Amino acid sequence: MKQSVTGTRRSVAALFLLPALVLLGALVVYPIGYSVVRSFYDQSGDGFAGADNYKALFTDAGIRTALKNNVIWVVFAPTVATALGLIFAVLTERVRWGTAFKLVVFMPMAISMLAAGIIFRLVYDQDPDKGVANAVWVGVHDTFAQSSAFPKAHPGRDSPLRPDQGGFLTKTPVRAGTPVALPLVGVAPDQMPDSAKNAVTAPADPGRITGTVWQDFTRGKGVGTLGAPDPSELGYAGMRIEAVKDGRVVASAKAADDGTFTLPAQADGARLRLPASNFKEAYNGLDWLGPTLVTPSIIGSYIWMWAGFAMVLIAAGLAGVPRELLEAARVDGATEWQVFRRITVPLLAPVLAVVTVTLMINVLKVFDLVFIIAPGSSQDDANVLALELYRKGFSEDQPGIASAIAVFLLLLVIPVMWFNVRRLRREVRR
Repeated sequence: MKQSVTGTRRSVAALFLLPALVLLGALVVYPIGYSVVRSFYDQSGDGFAGADNYKALFTDAGIRTALKNNVIWVVFAPTVATALGLIFAVLTERVRWGTAFKLVVFMPMAISMLAAGIIFRLVYDQDPDKGVANAVWVGVHDTFAQSSAFPKAHPGRDSPLRPDQGGFLTKTPVRAGTPVALPLVGVAPDQMPDSAKNAVTAPADPGRITGTVWQDFTRGKGVGTLGAPDPSELGYAGMRIEAVKDGRVVASAKAADDGTFTLPAQADGARLRLPASNFKEAYNGLDWLGPTLVTPSIIGSYIWMWAGFAMVLIAAGLAGVPRELLEAARVDGATEWQVFRRITVPLLAPVLAVVTVTLMINVLKVFDLVFIIAPGSSQDDANVLALELYRKGFSEDQPGIASAIAVFLLLLVIPVMWFNVRRLRREVRR
């Protein structure tokens, strides 16, 4: 019986390889072959469709969007994840807590895509009280541009105010010595400013304009007097009031905590206006999962998961970099940036290539994050090829087109895999 170079009988070697070959054929070769054949048949599977299913890859609007998004994923996700991994690996090399930091950054790799998708669906929630991203964004925004406390305030029944340029204007001019009542409704009690106090009627002042602006609403049916402050009603603390004559603001004031305000004598005969700035809607942050930002947002969640993977591989490569070269460069007067750019990065080029190519293969198959994070209203805008394959095959019952997408994805992955294998063989020969 023939033997191999190592002395092992070929039949014995074939016997040991047989289970692996059977599994490979059943789980890889057969599905690929079946998908290729099925991609040439119509929806029923009985009629030969030729290249129609492949034409749909470039004519169907959903598939074109998915292809465009896949290009964005392949360009940005591996690049950013690799760059962050490189930065983390280099910066944590010399610090005591570097190992702990790497552990924290790598920890998301232990989370499944499903769990990560659920986490980031909550992170990107539009409501700042629920979504962390908008809570931070709104906090920063409100630091520089505070929103109004009265966005839903408006005049009630028989009010002396009428709408004007987003705010409200008195229907008649006001006169010194006669207190002005400016009742409003529409603000929930828990939304009133913390400094607001019980509203009171402003005292008359013969030489000035006085008045009160307050929440003219008391809980309980038939309770309270319309048009006059009641003991339990709160003043609109901080409300801005302007005196307008001939379209020009001649005086302005802010309401006190009890809603009272005072304007100088030049406001006599003017109309009082509550400008639109008093009723500006609260800023609710960005629509992270809207049509514009949904793809970058999901890419951000992917980077959160995979930057740790890139960091660990690059840190392993960095450990093999000859320290003599780095020290020699520093002795010759090179700055840390020059050492990083001209020595560290070139020496790590093979590792960076492995990480980038591996992530490129991975993002071509991304499905879970897009399916879970993107809401139904913007899932079409976040669509990728793997998700479109699922939708065509199961939701729309078009197995022929789904098989064509699968074959197309395989064709996209093969060149990247071939490049990676060829590069690895080249490294082994060295």
